[in-house]
Amino acid sequence: MSEKPEKTTVSLVLGSGGARGLAHIGVINWLVDHGYEIRSVSGSSMGALVGGVYATGQLDVFTRWVTALTRVDVLRLLDLSFSSTGLFKGDRVMGVIRDLIGDHQIEDLPITYTAVATDLRTGREVWLDRGSLFDAIRASTAIPTIFTPHEINGRELVDGGLVNPVPISPTARDHTDLVVAVNPASRSRRRTPRRRTRVPEVTQGGRTYRSRIARFVRELMGDDGAVEQDLGLFDVVSRSMDTVQHLVARLQLAAYSPDVLVEISRDVCLVYEFYRAKELIELGWRETEEEFRALDSG
Repeated sequence: MSEKPEKTTVSLVLGSGGARGLAHIGVINWLVDHGYEIRSVSGSSMGALVGGVYATGQLDVFTRWVTALTRVDVLRLLDLSFSSTGLFKGDRVMGVIRDLIGDHQIEDLPITYTAVATDLRTGREVWLDRGSLFDAIRASTAIPTIFTPHEINGRELVDGGLVNPVPISPTARDHTDLVVAVNPASRSRRRTPRRRTRVPEVTQGGRTYRSRIARFVRELMGDDGAVEQDLGLFDVVSRSMDTVQHLVARLQLAAYSPDVLVEISRDVCLVYEFYRAKELIELGWRETEEEFRALDSG
């Protein structure tokens, strides 16, 4: 009886990029369906979330939930924070995900997992590879000014994409055949400019903070049929983050070159369009197929 051939082992690096990070699901599905064995995952922001869910073995459960989301569902997941450090707390969405897949300690996961966050006070990169999985995810996904920072061991932590949007460096200690990295904030491709509703300034008793929240909500629920005009708060933050992450990712990828790099163009959707999960997952699959075909032909 012949022995089964060994699977090609993979260290998977999942980058930050908001809703574009849902393409990570398609990347993972392609790798698993084609016989690759993912032995470790490192991720920043949305990459930390999807990678963490995969590490628990519950990616199918998460996929069914996220592909059913509508615009209204996304809005309902936002829990307002009456704090000067962020518009939303992020506890509600973390609670929903925890209910879906259970609570876990990182050291008990069947594969190696590292979430990358940024220490808000020192500006240093922080690797979270022990302790609560959901604390790690919450810290790594804390987009500055949008979500409040998350405290772990006395440190105020925010989005890992600020310092390492495609965190290949944690995989340096792995003994795997391939490093596969996914960058959901790659250079934009030319396309027809997006059209959306102009969001008028809202005032509620002169309170600027509440006005910003109202403006964000109206952007999220906006009609795409109107001509784009003024940028809203979330647009400014997300586009600024995209620009920073693209530049930092270029430097990181020059220093740590993966064996396979799957790139998701940053213009495929806005960072909060999680209700487009199905098409983003399909995009991740297609881009992975294309990169591995190029690798085989080379």
